[in-house]
Amino acid sequence: MSFLAFTLFLFLGSTLAGLIGALTGLGGGVVLVPMLTLLFGVDLKLALGASLVSVIATSSGAAAAYVREGFTNLRLGMLLEVATTSGALVGATLTALLPHQVVAGVFGLVLLHAAYLGLRDREQEDRADPGPSDPLAVRLRLQGTYPGPRGPIPYAVRRVVPGFLLMGLAGVLSGLLGIGSGAVKVLAMDRIMGLPYKVSTTTSNFMIGVTAAAGAGVYLRHGYIHPDLAFPVVLGVLLGALLGARVLPGAKVRSLRLLFSGVIALLGLEMLAQGLRG
Repeated sequence: MSFLAFTLFLFLGSTLAGLIGALTGLGGGVVLVPMLTLLFGVDLKLALGASLVSVIATSSGAAAAYVREGFTNLRLGMLLEVATTSGALVGATLTALLPHQVVAGVFGLVLLHAAYLGLRDREQEDRADPGPSDPLAVRLRLQGTYPGPRGPIPYAVRRVVPGFLLMGLAGVLSGLLGIGSGAVKVLAMDRIMGLPYKVSTTTSNFMIGVTAAAGAGVYLRHGYIHPDLAFPVVLGVLLGALLGARVLPGAKVRSLRLLFSGVIALLGLEMLAQGLRG
């Protein structure tokens, strides 16, 4: 395959990854890394570096639209970024120390677990936790509203401390696996903190760029970010993210959950097999 054809296919695949990432709050990296390694034969650590850069582009492309439409909880996102950014620095440092098989195996297990949690209780749809807000959430004024068909819908924020700790783990995975860790962030806000699903995905989109930027600096220092690979990936993912931001407000939550779980389950199996093969 010529360099031009490789770049074109890379751009088209990255556009699809960006679209899925924006719709599900994953950030594209969770689709992009398996695609680069399994379909294009790219070295895993170079794929992780390109993915981290693309996650920054995805977040930049989609987050502004979500903030303007009133879905994103900015105050909560900025609080949780303290945990995810610290974790990302730890994870990115570990990548340079761990062998390829370990990173691929961990990646596959994380994806399979996220797929299982996404499918479980999917009948809850886009319903916020009906209980009152955590006292700490009230003190920090983290609760908010999001647009509904009949006007703004208020929601509470629960279990702030467990959610904050889980975000630290999401940051470690982001730096280690070259993803935005949107899978863990969405599940933490949706399941642990009781936020509506669309608020969780849009706040995740806002956060993943900052988390990825923290890890990208470490990848750049180790030479894992290659311009020929990162450039078409960033352009494609950014285009996909912009398309996803237009589609999300009218999308069905059940469809998003099924898309989320189905895609990452397939990719998780592939990555786990790659880790076992070595």
